Amino acid sequence: MQGIELSGRFYGELVRPWLTRAFPGLGHAAALIGYGSELLGFDDAVSQDHNWGPRVWLFLSEADFAAKADAIVSAFAAVAPATFMGAPIGFASRPNPASNGPGARGDDRHGLEVWTLEAALRDRLDLTIDEPRDLTSWLGLSEQRLLTFTAGAVFHDGDGRLGAVRQRLSYFPDEVWRYKLACQWARIAEEQAFVGRTGSVGDDLGSRVIAARLVRDVMRLAFLLERTYAPYPKWLGSAFARLGCSRPLSPLLARALAAGDWSAREQALAEAYLFVARLHRALGAPGVFEPRVGPYFDRPFTVINAGEIAQAVRAEIGDPILKALPLIGSLDQVTDSTPVVEAPHRARRAIDALLEPDARPASAD
Repeated sequence: MQGIELSGRFYGELVRPWLTRAFPGLGHAAALIGYGSELLGFDDAVSQDHNWGPRVWLFLSEADFAAKADAIVSAFAAVAPATFMGAPIGFASRPNPASNGPGARGDDRHGLEVWTLEAALRDRLDLTIDEPRDLTSWLGLSEQRLLTFTAGAVFHDGDGRLGAVRQRLSYFPDEVWRYKLACQWARIAEEQAFVGRTGSVGDDLGSRVIAARLVRDVMRLAFLLERTYAPYPKWLGSAFARLGCSRPLSPLLARALAAGDWSAREQALAEAYLFVARLHRALGAPGVFEPRVGPYFDRPFTVINAGEIAQAVRAEIGDPILKALPLIGSLDQVTDSTPVVEAPHRARRAIDALLEPDARPASAD
């Protein structure tokens, strides 16, 4: 049994009946969110060695939290069984202890945690209940962190607040999406010629490394085109396999990674670029362009007109602030460093700094 079903039954068969008896009339929401492979349905037997088991986050109003959270977690510990459906109910096999802090209460003896919605947003995304307030603020939000709040499952939503916030954060606003699309095409434009250039001087390892980077860029472009958040790198390929475009695109990317020489590698990548460019148009994504595959200026390296596509997409960004930004991109397009991506407060500051107008004088060079 996978974690979503296990936790849903944990709430429905054990937690909710107990709450009804012990705290009658308590308004709440209940969900499996926050962390774990089970949020995406990728958990298996290996996943069960850490941070896995029957668990639920119970959301209370701030007033009810202040009055009842401690009593709930301590009272449940007195009645909770050692196991539920054969799985340990406590945190013995979970390196991360139960949550405790402002707006969060838990107990290592069981998987019931009590939160306020405000505290969960702050913990997961460094957001207040009414943020993001502007479009540029979305650029500092990691897709994998957004998934920890919008994936998983809601088992009960008494006042609808949790569902409303999850819906609002379920994907980027249209203008932010356009900016990210332009930046993703610009990323491909930056390195696509280097697969051939490195290979042509005998640096096959360097050519393979760049090809692998470009394969990942194409995959992330596919997530953008299908308006789906990309997960943590461990599950990027598994989640990519669920996309509608994966079946025809995956063989091209696999060919690029397996190719024994740079010219075959470059050709497979060019076919992949052309596929996603045509998909871009077929899906009605922004930008008026005709995809073209051909030589890189006068050099014998095969590329697509990715820079032109990036500018065509940028031309259809309506928000003047986003349109004026350099094509640097959002957090996930700038770094995959875990200490940055997994620290929302640090990530938002980093992106704000990167996108500040450059006041330095132009170089004399």
